Amino acid sequence: MTDPVRWGFLGAGMVATSALGPAVAAAPGAVLQAAAARDPARASALGPQTVYCDYAALLADEAVEAVYISLSNEAHLPWTLAALQAGKHVLCEKPLGLSAAEVDEMAAAAGDLLVVEASWYRWHPRVRLAQTRLEQIGPVRHVAAGFTFAGSLEGNYRLETARGGGALYDVGCYAVSACLWAIGQGTPADVVARSTLGPTGVDLDTRAILRWESGVEAEVHAGMSGGQGQWLVITGDRGELELRDAPYTSWKNDATELWVSDGAGTERLAVAATDAYRLMVQEMSSVLRGGPGWVLPLKESRATAAVLDAARQSAASGGDPVGVH
Repeated sequence: MTDPVRWGFLGAGMVATSALGPAVAAAPGAVLQAAAARDPARASALGPQTVYCDYAALLADEAVEAVYISLSNEAHLPWTLAALQAGKHVLCEKPLGLSAAEVDEMAAAAGDLLVVEASWYRWHPRVRLAQTRLEQIGPVRHVAAGFTFAGSLEGNYRLETARGGGALYDVGCYAVSACLWAIGQGTPADVVARSTLGPTGVDLDTRAILRWESGVEAEVHAGMSGGQGQWLVITGDRGELELRDAPYTSWKNDATELWVSDGAGTERLAVAATDAYRLMVQEMSSVLRGGPGWVLPLKESRATAAVLDAARQSAASGGDPVGVH
């Protein structure tokens, strides 16, 4: 039997506590070796074998093979680089970097080590099923993708520009990444975007149009100050795919459906409730041991970051088209 991958957590916030900690505990081939947090009690609550109150001390632990980084957005680059320097594989929360240049810096530092963005919805069976049905609806011509929510964010880093706050970074990365895998033509030629800024300078709401040279377009809406909503509708020459109800956050208790329409009727494909966090940990751990599994390619995370760069630049200009690089 292959030894389990020994994971270390940098940060013990809500996602680590409610999702990734239980995911590591449930995933075959994974074990929580260590956790580090400013509050050692929170790290201890995750149930690791070793608790640290210093992130660097965890990275110096030779028993830790891979780290999960669940820190605020501006900390992703420095701690990913520090983990790679310490010889650890990295699973880092989305957005992986605050720019394509940051993702490039991570890629350059990785060498033979794995760096994976924890865009967990990509492991969900419904997303995988949708990807197998894209050919059925013909060449994709249009995607409508959005993720909006309303919540109390007072005192939250999502309202701080210096810490990578704003709707695009928080939820826009989901919608943008969905457009990219659905269309499958690489990055768009340009992006046109407009944002509504809050008092602290972060975008509370952003709407963007992604345009490819082939004529394909995608509409993206990211918001964190209005109504609650998630949608993903993929339209092709011969039909349409719709990931009904929470395409980006369906979790372990959420049975879902994929609707496939071909003009003559709609097929409603049921997908059982699944913990995509567990699948993400399980498959990455398997890959690290040379076994089967899938991990989100770094080039796809880089493409999402490049589109977010262009959207932010376009919004800052008042809506001028900005090329994606």
